[in-house]
Amino acid sequence: MLVKLLRIDSSPYGATAVSRRLTDEFVERWLAENHGGEVVTRDLAAIDIPAIDAAWVAANYTPKHMRTCQQNEILRLSAEFIRELTQADEYVIGMPMHNFGPPSRLKLWVDHIVTPSTLSERPLAGRRATFIVAAGRVYAPGSPDSSKNYLVPWLRTLFGSLGINDMQFVIADGSKKLHSGELDRATFMNPHLEAIRALFANQQSVVHEQ
Repeated sequence: MLVKLLRIDSSPYGATAVSRRLTDEFVERWLAENHGGEVVTRDLAAIDIPAIDAAWVAANYTPKHMRTCQQNEILRLSAEFIRELTQADEYVIGMPMHNFGPPSRLKLWVDHIVTPSTLSERPLAGRRATFIVAAGRVYAPGSPDSSKNYLVPWLRTLFGSLGINDMQFVIADGSKKLHSGELDRATFMNPHLEAIRALFANQQSVVHEQ
């Protein structure tokens, strides 16, 4: 049975983004483990995502069989996003941390996928999500800013409400040193690339143990 991975990128920095390099690595490893698997890519920074407004809310709370053509058009992008999610078996979602939370494009995407029906039906149950977060500050346990990592709890709460219980996180923090020139790119990236590879090594161990 062929499986499908949905890759979501949200950094505005394009191909040079730390999170995108790590989602690249994840996809490469995933394809090596899932021969013939399909990867669907959604670059949130490359599209216009409208903010949620009163008309969108009204359309969502209108029963499907009663919606007007205009309401269906208002919900078209939301329906597309949700369809991508429900048709995938696994997710890798890359993002920078902005102001202790998600980047604006990712938040807009989230606003479009969280609807009365997705909250009640929990359509993503049984799937796994890997979140790759790039952050300027250091948020590791014991660091001065560890208590300010609000993004990971937010992601757990949000995707848990959609049915996902299997979540894994790779936090590429401390990127200020990369941008300031204190660390070269390879020195900064290598441990985080190894963290991605370890995810797949650990999965293989679990399979062999079973």
